[in-house]
Amino acid sequence: MSVGKVLLQQDSEGVATIILNRPDVHNAFDDEVVADLMKKLDQVAADEETRVVVITSRGQTFSAGADVEWMKQAAGFSEEENFADARLLGRLLYRLNSMPLPTIALVQGSAFGGGVGLIAACDIAVAVKSAKFAFSEVRLGLTPATISPYVISAIGTRQARRYFITGESFDAKEAKRMGLVHIVVTDG
Repeated sequence: MSVGKVLLQQDSEGVATIILNRPDVHNAFDDEVVADLMKKLDQVAADEETRVVVITSRGQTFSAGADVEWMKQAAGFSEEENFADARLLGRLLYRLNSMPLPTIALVQGSAFGGGVGLIAACDIAVAVKSAKFAFSEVRLGLTPATISPYVISAIGTRQARRYFITGESFDAKEAKRMGLVHIVVTDG
């Protein structure tokens, strides 16, 4: 196993586990994390021994979405640089959504913004009962545009409109009812 912001573990049964490894910032992602996730997805997709891909993370939060420091940097980007930045995340979500292998999100804690997008792009999602979810971008005056196709596909247009506009959080039980999560398990 390598050390870094994104880890990859592969076992002899064909399970590739990709782990967000930034618990100190609630597994928020920046351009480095997005690029590394893409690289690891490409790596496991090309590996003939891999049968399933699991996405999970370390710490108490699955993912807080975009790193605030990364977003602050993006505020100074040109329009072209901002489009390139959005396309990078868009390509990651598309890659995850179109993987030639089954993908499973193991959500051991709360997920916000782009973190919910990662879950929605997976084939199956399992979450702990205490997990909370929200599209918190609206609180920053942003829309969850890049993740919206995957979220809408998972929870439907009507629910997406509500949560995209309000930014309110919802629990794992509600996430399951809406179709974002398939299985809710006890914590631990």
